[in-house]
Amino acid sequence: MKILRTLLGVSLLLLSAGKVLAAAAASVQVEAVQSPAWVERGEQRLPLLPGQALKNRDRIVTGPESRVLLRLSEGSAVKLGENASLRVDALGVREGGVFTAALDVARGAFRYTTGVFSRFQNKRAVNVRIATVTAGIRGTDLWGSSDAERDLVCLIEGRITVTHPEAEPVAMSEPLSFYVAPKGEAPKPVAGVDPAQLALWAAQTELRPEGATFRKDGRWALQVGVEESEAGALALYDRIRAAGYPARIRPLAAGDGAYRYALQVPKIASRAGAEALAVRLRLELGLESTRTFGPRGR
Repeated sequence: MKILRTLLGVSLLLLSAGKVLAAAAASVQVEAVQSPAWVERGEQRLPLLPGQALKNRDRIVTGPESRVLLRLSEGSAVKLGENASLRVDALGVREGGVFTAALDVARGAFRYTTGVFSRFQNKRAVNVRIATVTAGIRGTDLWGSSDAERDLVCLIEGRITVTHPEAEPVAMSEPLSFYVAPKGEAPKPVAGVDPAQLALWAAQTELRPEGATFRKDGRWALQVGVEESEAGALALYDRIRAAGYPARIRPLAAGDGAYRYALQVPKIASRAGAEALAVRLRLELGLESTRTFGPRGR
Protein backbone atom coordinates (compact mmCIF):
# COMPACT_ATOMS: atom_id res chain seq x y z
CA MET A 1 0.00 0.00 0.00
CA LYS A 2 2.85 2.34 0.89
CA ILE A 3 4.55 1.60 -2.46
CA LEU A 4 1.29 2.33 -4.31
CA ARG A 5 0.91 5.67 -2.52
CA THR A 6 4.51 6.54 -3.33
CA LEU A 7 4.03 5.73 -7.02
CA LEU A 8 0.81 7.74 -7.07
CA GLY A 9 2.57 10.69 -5.48
CA VAL A 10 5.41 10.55 -8.00
CA SER A 11 2.90 10.40 -10.87
CA LEU A 12 1.07 13.46 -9.58
CA LEU A 13 4.34 15.34 -9.22
CA LEU A 14 5.34 14.47 -12.79
CA LEU A 15 1.93 15.54 -14.08
CA SER A 16 2.16 18.83 -12.21
CA ALA A 17 5.70 19.41 -13.49
CA GLY A 18 4.53 18.71 -17.04
CA LYS A 19 1.82 21.35 -16.75
CA VAL A 20 4.31 23.88 -15.41
CA LEU A 21 6.75 23.15 -18.25
CA ALA A 22 3.96 23.45 -20.81
CA ALA A 23 2.93 26.83 -19.42
CA ALA A 24 6.55 27.96 -19.41
CA ALA A 25 6.88 26.96 -23.07
CA ALA A 26 4.32 29.59 -24.08
CA SER A 27 6.24 32.81 -24.50
CA VAL A 28 6.46 36.09 -26.36
CA GLN A 29 9.92 37.48 -27.05
CA VAL A 30 10.94 40.89 -28.35
CA GLU A 31 12.73 40.17 -31.62
CA ALA A 32 13.41 43.76 -32.77
CA VAL A 33 12.60 47.30 -31.65
CA GLN A 34 12.73 50.67 -33.34
CA SER A 35 12.50 52.92 -30.29
CA PRO A 36 11.04 54.75 -28.50
CA ALA A 37 9.02 51.93 -26.98
CA TRP A 38 8.16 50.84 -23.46
CA VAL A 39 6.78 47.88 -21.55
CA GLU A 40 4.38 48.62 -18.70
CA ARG A 41 4.58 45.90 -16.06
CA GLY A 42 2.57 46.54 -12.93
CA GLU A 43 3.57 49.98 -11.69
CA GLN A 44 6.75 50.04 -13.76
CA ARG A 45 7.29 51.63 -17.16
CA LEU A 46 10.57 50.45 -18.69
CA PRO A 47 12.21 50.71 -22.13
CA LEU A 48 11.34 47.76 -24.35
CA LEU A 49 14.52 45.77 -24.98
CA PRO A 50 15.43 43.25 -27.71
CA GLY A 51 15.52 39.71 -26.36
CA GLN A 52 13.13 40.59 -23.54
CA ALA A 53 10.51 37.99 -22.61
CA LEU A 54 7.01 39.36 -22.08
CA LYS A 55 4.68 38.15 -19.35
CA ASN A 56 0.93 37.98 -18.95
CA ARG A 57 -0.57 41.43 -18.37
CA ASP A 58 2.44 43.24 -19.88
CA ARG A 59 1.51 46.20 -22.05
CA ILE A 60 3.71 47.45 -24.90
CA VAL A 61 3.49 51.14 -25.80
CA THR A 62 5.21 52.59 -28.87
CA GLY A 63 6.11 56.19 -29.65
CA PRO A 64 6.42 58.26 -32.84
CA GLU A 65 7.98 56.38 -35.80
CA SER A 66 8.42 53.33 -33.58
CA ARG A 67 8.12 49.69 -34.68
CA VAL A 68 8.15 46.44 -32.68
CA LEU A 69 8.55 42.85 -33.87
CA LEU A 70 7.50 40.12 -31.42
CA ARG A 71 8.14 36.40 -31.73
CA LEU A 72 5.56 34.01 -30.29
CA SER A 73 6.86 30.62 -29.19
CA GLU A 74 4.55 28.77 -31.62
CA GLY A 75 6.25 30.46 -34.56
CA SER A 76 4.05 33.42 -35.45
CA ALA A 77 5.00 37.09 -35.45
CA VAL A 78 3.31 40.20 -34.11
CA LYS A 79 4.22 43.59 -35.55
CA LEU A 80 3.29 46.95 -34.04
CA GLY A 81 3.38 50.40 -35.60
CA GLU A 82 3.88 53.82 -34.05
CA ASN A 83 1.81 55.24 -31.18
CA ALA A 84 0.32 51.82 -30.47
CA SER A 85 -0.69 49.98 -27.32
CA LEU A 86 -0.77 46.18 -27.02
CA ARG A 87 -1.52 44.08 -23.93
CA VAL A 88 -0.42 40.43 -23.74
CA ASP A 89 -2.53 37.97 -21.76
CA ALA A 90 -3.69 34.35 -21.50
CA LEU A 91 -0.31 32.92 -22.52
CA GLY A 92 -0.37 29.17 -22.09
CA VAL A 93 -0.42 25.72 -23.65
CA ARG A 94 -3.65 23.75 -23.48
CA GLU A 95 -4.08 20.01 -23.62
CA GLY A 96 -2.83 18.68 -26.93
CA GLY A 97 -0.11 21.32 -27.17
CA VAL A 98 -2.42 24.14 -28.28
CA PHE A 99 -0.72 27.52 -27.85
CA THR A 100 -3.05 30.18 -26.40
CA ALA A 101 -2.78 33.95 -26.18
CA ALA A 102 -5.00 37.02 -26.02
CA LEU A 103 -3.64 40.18 -27.64
CA ASP A 104 -5.46 43.42 -26.89
CA VAL A 105 -4.67 46.31 -29.24
CA ALA A 106 -6.09 49.46 -27.66
CA ARG A 107 -4.77 51.76 -30.39
CA GLY A 108 -2.44 51.85 -33.36
CA ALA A 109 -1.61 49.49 -36.22
CA PHE A 110 -0.99 45.78 -35.73
CA ARG A 111 -0.14 42.73 -37.82
CA TYR A 112 -0.30 39.06 -36.89
CA THR A 113 1.44 36.63 -39.23
CA THR A 114 1.76 32.88 -38.83
CA GLY A 115 4.72 31.03 -40.27
CA VAL A 116 7.30 33.82 -39.97
CA PHE A 117 9.55 31.92 -37.56
CA SER A 118 8.10 28.41 -38.02
CA ARG A 119 5.85 26.91 -40.69
CA PHE A 120 4.96 23.72 -38.85
CA GLN A 121 2.79 24.87 -35.95
CA ASN A 122 -0.94 24.73 -36.51
CA LYS A 123 -2.02 24.22 -32.91
CA ARG A 124 -2.92 27.71 -31.81
CA ALA A 125 -5.90 29.49 -30.30
CA VAL A 126 -5.15 33.20 -30.39
CA ASN A 127 -7.67 35.99 -29.94
CA VAL A 128 -6.85 39.50 -31.08
CA ARG A 129 -9.00 42.39 -29.90
CA ILE A 130 -8.62 45.65 -31.80
CA ALA A 131 -10.61 48.03 -29.60
CA THR A 132 -14.25 47.02 -30.30
CA VAL A 133 -13.49 44.24 -32.81
CA THR A 134 -12.31 40.76 -31.76
CA ALA A 135 -10.81 38.22 -34.17
CA GLY A 136 -10.36 34.54 -33.33
CA ILE A 137 -7.26 33.21 -35.08
CA ARG A 138 -6.12 29.71 -35.96
CA GLY A 139 -3.75 29.97 -38.95
CA THR A 140 -3.95 33.44 -40.36
CA ASP A 141 -2.25 36.56 -41.68
CA LEU A 142 -4.15 39.70 -40.71
CA TRP A 143 -3.62 43.42 -40.29
CA GLY A 144 -5.65 45.74 -38.12
CA SER A 145 -5.72 49.18 -36.58
CA SER A 146 -7.65 51.34 -34.18
CA ASP A 147 -7.79 55.14 -34.23
CA ALA A 148 -10.19 57.91 -33.28
CA GLU A 149 -12.44 57.23 -36.29
CA ARG A 150 -12.71 53.45 -36.68
CA ASP A 151 -11.56 49.93 -35.76
CA LEU A 152 -10.49 47.78 -38.70
CA VAL A 153 -9.41 44.20 -39.38
CA CYS A 154 -8.08 43.13 -42.78
CA LEU A 155 -7.76 39.42 -43.57
CA ILE A 156 -4.74 38.84 -45.81
CA GLU A 157 -5.08 35.06 -45.86
CA GLY A 158 -6.49 32.28 -43.68
CA ARG A 159 -9.71 32.28 -41.69
CA ILE A 160 -10.99 34.38 -38.81
CA THR A 161 -14.23 34.97 -36.99
CA VAL A 162 -14.81 38.59 -36.01
CA THR A 163 -17.20 39.83 -33.34
CA HIS A 164 -18.48 43.26 -32.35
CA PRO A 165 -20.84 44.28 -29.52
CA GLU A 166 -23.30 45.77 -32.04
CA ALA A 167 -23.41 42.88 -34.54
CA GLU A 168 -23.54 39.14 -35.02
CA PRO A 169 -20.25 37.21 -35.46
CA VAL A 170 -18.92 37.15 -39.01
CA ALA A 171 -16.73 34.39 -40.48
CA MET A 172 -14.13 35.66 -42.95
CA SER A 173 -12.15 33.46 -45.33
CA GLU A 174 -11.83 35.57 -48.48
CA PRO A 175 -8.26 36.90 -48.88
CA LEU A 176 -7.88 40.68 -49.02
CA SER A 177 -11.19 41.40 -47.32
CA PHE A 178 -11.72 43.80 -44.44
CA TYR A 179 -14.19 44.48 -41.63
CA VAL A 180 -14.53 48.00 -40.29
CA ALA A 181 -16.50 49.46 -37.39
CA PRO A 182 -16.76 53.27 -37.28
CA LYS A 183 -16.56 54.59 -33.73
CA GLY A 184 -19.98 54.61 -32.08
CA GLU A 185 -21.62 52.79 -35.00
CA ALA A 186 -22.42 49.26 -36.09
CA PRO A 187 -19.84 47.54 -38.34
CA LYS A 188 -20.03 47.91 -42.10
CA PRO A 189 -20.46 44.85 -44.36
CA VAL A 190 -17.26 42.99 -45.18
CA ALA A 191 -15.65 44.39 -48.33
CA GLY A 192 -12.61 43.78 -50.52
CA VAL A 193 -9.44 45.83 -50.25
CA ASP A 194 -7.23 46.95 -53.11
CA PRO A 195 -3.68 45.48 -52.94
CA ALA A 196 -2.23 48.98 -53.22
CA GLN A 197 -4.19 50.07 -50.15
CA LEU A 198 -3.07 46.96 -48.27
CA ALA A 199 0.55 47.78 -49.10
CA LEU A 200 0.09 51.23 -47.54
CA TRP A 201 -1.46 49.71 -44.42
CA ALA A 202 1.22 47.02 -44.13
CA ALA A 203 4.01 49.61 -44.29
CA GLN A 204 2.70 51.05 -41.03
CA THR A 205 3.83 47.93 -39.15
CA GLU A 206 7.02 46.99 -41.03
CA LEU A 207 10.46 47.91 -39.67
CA ARG A 208 11.51 51.19 -41.25
CA PRO A 209 14.62 50.71 -43.46
CA GLU A 210 15.97 54.11 -42.44
CA GLY A 211 15.33 53.61 -38.72
CA ALA A 212 17.66 52.43 -35.95
CA THR A 213 16.78 48.82 -35.17
CA PHE A 214 17.69 47.28 -31.83
CA ARG A 215 18.28 43.51 -31.82
CA LYS A 216 19.55 41.08 -29.21
CA ASP A 217 22.69 40.48 -31.28
CA GLY A 218 23.10 44.13 -32.31
CA ARG A 219 26.82 44.99 -32.30
CA TRP A 220 26.74 48.77 -32.58
CA ALA A 221 26.44 51.33 -29.79
CA LEU A 222 26.45 55.10 -29.35
CA GLN A 223 28.25 56.96 -26.60
CA VAL A 224 26.03 59.91 -25.73
CA GLY A 225 27.72 61.42 -22.70
CA VAL A 226 30.44 61.16 -20.07
CA GLU A 227 29.60 62.16 -16.51
CA GLU A 228 32.06 63.03 -13.77
CA SER A 229 29.93 61.65 -10.94
CA GLU A 230 27.98 58.47 -10.34
CA ALA A 231 24.90 60.53 -9.49
CA GLY A 232 25.14 62.42 -12.78
CA ALA A 233 25.55 59.16 -14.70
CA LEU A 234 22.51 57.61 -13.04
CA ALA A 235 20.43 60.70 -13.76
CA LEU A 236 21.29 60.60 -17.48
CA TYR A 237 20.78 56.81 -17.54
CA ASP A 238 17.28 57.24 -16.12
CA ARG A 239 16.52 60.05 -18.56
CA ILE A 240 17.47 57.96 -21.62
CA ARG A 241 15.47 54.95 -20.42
CA ALA A 242 12.43 57.06 -19.52
CA ALA A 243 12.48 58.33 -23.12
CA GLY A 244 12.09 54.71 -24.32
CA TYR A 245 15.67 53.79 -25.27
CA PRO A 246 18.06 51.17 -23.85
CA ALA A 247 21.09 52.51 -21.95
CA ARG A 248 24.14 51.28 -20.09
CA ILE A 249 26.87 52.85 -17.94
CA ARG A 250 30.57 52.08 -18.48
CA PRO A 251 33.06 53.23 -15.79
CA LEU A 252 36.23 54.83 -17.20
CA ALA A 253 39.38 55.00 -15.08
CA ALA A 254 40.36 58.66 -14.61
CA GLY A 255 43.55 58.19 -12.56
CA ASP A 256 44.25 58.29 -8.83
CA GLY A 257 41.50 55.72 -8.27
CA ALA A 258 38.82 58.03 -9.66
CA TYR A 259 36.28 57.21 -12.36
CA ARG A 260 34.24 58.93 -15.00
CA TYR A 261 31.10 57.32 -16.40
CA ALA A 262 30.28 56.85 -20.08
CA LEU A 263 26.62 56.58 -21.10
CA GLN A 264 25.99 54.31 -24.07
CA VAL A 265 22.97 53.19 -26.10
CA PRO A 266 23.72 49.56 -27.12
CA LYS A 267 22.34 46.70 -29.26
CA ILE A 268 21.97 48.66 -32.52
CA ALA A 269 21.88 46.37 -35.56
CA SER A 270 23.91 48.47 -38.03
CA ARG A 271 26.21 51.44 -38.37
CA ALA A 272 23.62 53.29 -40.47
CA GLY A 273 21.10 52.71 -37.70
CA ALA A 274 23.53 54.06 -35.12
CA GLU A 275 24.07 57.19 -37.20
CA ALA A 276 20.30 57.67 -37.61
CA LEU A 277 19.83 57.24 -33.87
CA ALA A 278 22.50 59.84 -33.12
CA VAL A 279 20.46 62.40 -35.06
CA ARG A 280 17.25 61.38 -33.31
CA LEU A 281 18.71 61.56 -29.80
CA ARG A 282 20.14 65.00 -30.54
CA LEU A 283 16.73 66.26 -31.66
CA GLU A 284 14.68 64.53 -28.96
CA LEU A 285 16.93 64.72 -25.90
CA GLY A 286 19.65 67.20 -26.83
CA LEU A 287 22.30 64.47 -26.55
CA GLU A 288 25.42 64.68 -28.69
CA SER A 289 26.92 61.38 -29.75
CA THR A 290 30.66 61.52 -29.07
CA ARG A 291 31.57 58.05 -30.31
CA THR A 292 30.17 55.12 -32.29
CA PHE A 293 31.18 51.59 -31.35
CA GLY A 294 30.83 48.57 -33.60
CA PRO A 295 32.42 45.21 -34.31
CA ARG A 296 36.08 45.31 -33.19
CA GLY A 297 35.53 48.76 -31.71
CA ARG A 298 34.94 50.53 -35.04
